[in-house]
Amino acid sequence: MLKSPIDFWFDFSSPYAYIADEWIDALAARHGRTVRRHAILLGVTFQAAELRSPVSYPIKRDYALRDFARSARFERVPYVQPQPFPIATHLAARVFWWLHDGAAGPTAAAAWTRSALRAYFTRGVPLNDPAALKALAADSGLDAEAAEAAWNDPVWKDRLRAENDAAIAAGVFGAPFFKVDGEPFWGNDRKAQLAAWLERGAF
Repeated sequence: MLKSPIDFWFDFSSPYAYIADEWIDALAARHGRTVRRHAILLGVTFQAAELRSPVSYPIKRDYALRDFARSARFERVPYVQPQPFPIATHLAARVFWWLHDGAAGPTAAAAWTRSALRAYFTRGVPLNDPAALKALAADSGLDAEAAEAAWNDPVWKDRLRAENDAAIAAGVFGAPFFKVDGEPFWGNDRKAQLAAWLERGAF
């Protein structure tokens, strides 16, 4: 029996989404699943949910920065706090959807996700800088000129906008956000619950 994929919503500026991206494919594979990624903009979902980034609250900022690094260490994932942080990630997200919906397909989009997240969270590559993003596209094996054209193309602007709207309609308000057979899980720290759900279903 074919099992449904795990839906995974992420923003290229989310440290927890970066960490989750490093383990979600292996977890899915162990349970005969695939991963269906959705690049979104957290700012849009925050606005809909009347939320803000945790680092925007002075009382939360120091804890959040500590927890980003600690969570990465726990998963044995390299992490260097990028500056500036957070950043706008609409250009990288449009490249994702250009790859995902085009001839390259979801596999190439997933590879771009990993490349871009690692670039930002281990080397501080500013994904909001067009020149840096274009260089990263080339380093990632993409046609850099075509990637630049894509992130400026209204088609992919609209595609990302539609995905943000769909995420809000699906109840997504943060990242990483997962759905397994319709059951929602929010946060990198839900890995154990996800694993248990995949193994035995509802609990």
